[in-house]
Amino acid sequence: MNDNHFKFTPSVLLIPFLLVLVLWILFWVDIRFHFNFNQFGIYPRTFSGLIGVICAPFLHGNLEHLYNNSIPLLVLLAALHYFYRDLFYKILVNGILVSGLITWFIGRESIHIGASSLIYVLVSFIFFKGIRTKYYRLVALSLLVVLIYGSMVWYIFPNIKDGISWEGHLSGLITGFVFALIYKTAEYKKLIKYDWEHPDYDASEDKFMQRFDENGNFVNLPIIEEDPENQTYYNSSQSVIYEFKEKKNGLKPSS
Repeated sequence: MNDNHFKFTPSVLLIPFLLVLVLWILFWVDIRFHFNFNQFGIYPRTFSGLIGVICAPFLHGNLEHLYNNSIPLLVLLAALHYFYRDLFYKILVNGILVSGLITWFIGRESIHIGASSLIYVLVSFIFFKGIRTKYYRLVALSLLVVLIYGSMVWYIFPNIKDGISWEGHLSGLITGFVFALIYKTAEYKKLIKYDWEHPDYDASEDKFMQRFDENGNFVNLPIIEEDPENQTYYNSSQSVIYEFKEKKNGLKPSS
């Protein structure tokens, strides 16, 4: 599969925008009508807390919490949709479920909410998958993700910052790494534009490369001149004269 696989469509931006918009609408409804949706977060190792596996990524404690998660979600979901279009919904849905279940198993006894676990799934998957493919565009994307979000790795450890679910972050990181291993992508290939990019390219047959010797020095090719009267051919670079003979042997050299 070549570079033409990556095509921008309005859905690359529209779908992430709509998903983030849902988070803001739920937050507004919760504040406006006092529903206290946060009670539906993940409460580890309790049967009632399992509902949070699905609900937790859509719930946020305050406006700052929601805002801090919205921008990374927009960027990472758009990148996932553009570069891994075929895996978009698998990573999104399964990432929520798997990271939520891990949080439910390892989390401390508290309500865990927020889309940060999904963000860690996306960062982890995009980084490790890009490195594994060794395809230049996806590797560049991996390095860009590390450059922007690399500092997030510190928040998978306990006691770094009060009030955050480091268990959810760690769960997301583990989930994204596992997904990068088990989900297969096409074998990406760079679109071949030049002859020298072909795997069976032979430099000795290339007219341009023939102008250079084994040391890389530019050399002049032999100049063949024809004398119509004597029917002879002169190779000016080697000072050899070929006489035209009407024989089966064709051209016969003479000194």
